[in-house]
Amino acid sequence: MATVSQRPALTPRHLTRAGDRLSFIYLERCTVHRDANAITAEDAEGTTHIPSATIGTLLLGPGTRITHQAMSVLGETGAAVAWVGEQGVRYYAGGRALTRSSALAEAQAVQWANLRSRLSVARAMYRLRFPDEDPAGLTRKGLLGCEGSRVKECYRAEAARTGIRWRGRKYTPGDFAAGDAVNQAITAAAQCMYGVAHAVVASLGCSPALGFVHSGHELSFVLDIADLYKTEIGIPLAFDVAAESEEDVASRTRRALRDRINEVSLLDRCVVDIKHLLLQGDTGVSATTDRDVVTLQSDGGEVVAAGRNYGDADVDTGEDGAMLW
Repeated sequence: MATVSQRPALTPRHLTRAGDRLSFIYLERCTVHRDANAITAEDAEGTTHIPSATIGTLLLGPGTRITHQAMSVLGETGAAVAWVGEQGVRYYAGGRALTRSSALAEAQAVQWANLRSRLSVARAMYRLRFPDEDPAGLTRKGLLGCEGSRVKECYRAEAARTGIRWRGRKYTPGDFAAGDAVNQAITAAAQCMYGVAHAVVASLGCSPALGFVHSGHELSFVLDIADLYKTEIGIPLAFDVAAESEEDVASRTRRALRDRINEVSLLDRCVVDIKHLLLQGDTGVSATTDRDVVTLQSDGGEVVAAGRNYGDADVDTGEDGAMLW
């Protein structure tokens, strides 16, 4: 097997688009190896080969071990890797972006850095979630209040639809079993959606930390994106699973959510929604996101080619010695 240093680096042209990938794969009680550009999951029943370039997020449950070579190919192909608890609780994730361009990351930073545009993006997120309402005049507190009311309304409506007795949203961090079946299903669905959103955010080269609704956490933007589909997909599915049976809620929720995500092509939709929110219709920026090109910043918003020395005699400088391209 070739070492990392002997293999050529993959370019965006070699990688499967985020929208065309599997949403997530959950593994437990196995050892994950590498075989060429695939990963293998080995347990007592045998070995399963999984093409690494088709994975959005790999969820590693209890009893899993993974080799350095397996992690290297997952990083090369831009897959997010999440270590999760048996019941799908807190996870840790990482991965390399599928794009080599910083266009979306820069657009995100520009939108985030200005308080007005940050609020504008938050309103656009609300509009995506609840298209029957116009949040144009809402303040931050107004958005939070309306969002909270709509989510509570969703819980009550889904409880009435499925016939489940709803006692309110209850989740104790670190104690998955403390909630009833429907709360466990909601938690399991939420954690999987966070993994999926993280995979798409990372694959596009965006910052997981620069959120427009959530703030102060390394995954603020991931939480923003996952919440776009909470009342449409996550909560209804959780109630459906809990209504069927209270047995094995977490694993059944994961399987049902995986199927639902594939049915509605959610990964592709996430990509479209993120670009819509960050680029605000700037198709020129969108067209450059697959370029594998490094440039240098210059004055007046201009960029110049990298890979050359600008200390030549024909480069003009200002009075303070600053280079003028």
